[in-house]
Amino acid sequence: MATFMDVHHGMKGITAEQLSAAHKADLAIEREEGVHFQQAWADPESGTVYCLSEAPSADAVKRIHARAGHPVTEVHPVPLAIS
Repeated sequence: MATFMDVHHGMKGITAEQLSAAHKADLAIEREEGVHFQQAWADPESGTVYCLSEAPSADAVKRIHARAGHPVTEVHPVPLAIS
């Protein structure tokens, strides 16, 4: 499985509750595409949301987000990471 970081724009004013609800919507159907969303971050001021996932492809990430109601066009592979 590959790791991906996707970026949502236009979510200005998003609250912690809304971010949690969006993340839960992804988690509810992620297995159908073999995706696992690990974490999400948001900047309510700019309206930018970031999601970290493991998935078989960027397209699988896009399909889950679209089906969950928050489509994304910006999905970046993360081939190298340290912790």
